[in-house]
Formats: sequence, C-alpha cells, structure tokens
Amino acid sequence: MSVLADIITGVRADLAERRAAVPLTDITSRAADAPAVRSFLPRAAEDFGIIAEVKRSSPSAGPLADIADPAALAAAYAVGGAAAISVLTEQRRFNGSLADLDAVRAAVDIPVLRKDFMVDEYQFYEARAHGADIVLLIVAGLSAAQLQEFSELAASLGMAALVEAHTAEEIEAAAAIRPALLGINTRNLKDLSVDLGRFAPLAELCPPESVLVGESGVSTAADVSAYAAQGADLALVGQALVTGGQPQENVAAFTAAGQTAKAERQRT
Repeated sequence: MSVLADIITGVRADLAERRAAVPLTDITSRAADAPAVRSFLPRAAEDFGIIAEVKRSSPSAGPLADIADPAALAAAYAVGGAAAISVLTEQRRFNGSLADLDAVRAAVDIPVLRKDFMVDEYQFYEARAHGADIVLLIVAGLSAAQLQEFSELAASLGMAALVEAHTAEEIEAAAAIRPALLGINTRNLKDLSVDLGRFAPLAELCPPESVLVGESGVSTAADVSAYAAQGADLALVGQALVTGGQPQENVAAFTAAGQTAKAERQRT
C-alpha cells in the first residue's frame, strides 16, 4: 500500500468516528451558521504570498515541533505578512486536529486553509463548520468525478479549493476543472523525495489563469525565490517555519524574497 493510500485509510476510519458523533445533517447545519468565508487570491498580479503552515509532524520527517499554542503561532505568521494560514487537521501522520483549526481561525483575520485528505462530502461541511476558507484537493487521491464534485461542493460553500498535483498526468486532470488555485507539489509520493526542479516543467503545463502555489522543499528564502522565479505566485511553507524559531521574521523574509523574484520574472 502506498503512503497516500495508507493515510487515506486512516482518514476514513477517523472520519467514521466523527460522523457517528455528529451526523451529516448536524454538521451541515453548523456549516450554514459558520462565520463568513474570507476570500483568498493574490491581491494583485505583482504580489507573492506565503501560506504559512501549522504543522507538528509529517510522514517524511516525523515529529517537527511541539506546538503548544497554534493560535499564537498563527498570529505571528499573520503579523509577518502571511497571505493565509494552513492548518493540518489529519491526526495519525501529522498530529493535527480540528481543534487547531478552531484556534487558528479565532486568532487571525486572514484566510485559513484546512489541510487534510478530503475524500468525503462530510469533510467539506465539517471544514466550513470549523471556519475554513480554503480546502485542499489532492488529485492523486481522487477520481476525476470526485475532483469535479468536490470542487463544486467547496464553491457552493463559498470556500476556495487548492488543487494539488505532483505529475504531468495530475496537472492534466486538474486542468480539466480550471482551478483558480493550483498547487504543484515537488515531493515524489513514491519515495517522498523532494526536488524543486520539478516545478518549472509542470508549471508550463498549467492553465494560464490558475494562480500557482509551490509546495514542499522550502528551507530558505532562496528556495522561495526559486519557486517565484519559475512561475509560482505563492509558496506553502511548513517545516522551515515551525522549526526555524522566528516565525514572524521568517514569513516576512520569505515573502520579500518571493516578491523580489516574481518582480524580476515579470520584467524579463
């Protein structure tokens, strides 16, 4: 079984427990009563933004940070100029929770992404009920029909969908739904290796109207610059921010690096 398939198996098991405790009718009602969605897209063509992540652990790196106060971390990201906050809610491999999502949503005024493995309609109502403004759709874990259905469901709830692809084939599948936000993850799902060099050739295959997000492999501002120089409009950064010790300062530095590189790209 692949790493992704194994994670999704666990996600479905945990979801069954939550659904038993809170039926779909109840979570749908809670979603309808949730705070208004905060819209999310870069504010202008020249902008470059950082989606800063609240991330305790990962399958590739193991434990990363003991985040005792996710709200305080998110607030530091926001002060540093983050465009949005990504919150891991998957429990088994990432040690995340919906409680983290609640805490972050209450602490910041910028959009919040529920980062999880979305495989069932329940999760979308659940995301909205807990205040998510953006959800993640991983092409590798969804059929073409699910990708279309879930994209439409997210939109019906007012949420943006970050559609994530890893390969040329996945870019083609993503392009079929003309995503406003298209993430290119430079991690190989088979061996979990990361190569930022994968971004540029995949970016060339993306719909021109999609806002591109560089995902995985950011350790330094130079890595953010590399993404921006190759066509990214945003970079999603987790490990470097939760382990770097200066989340506010690092978000600001990463944002500045990306903006400079994007401006240079647009001049050439």
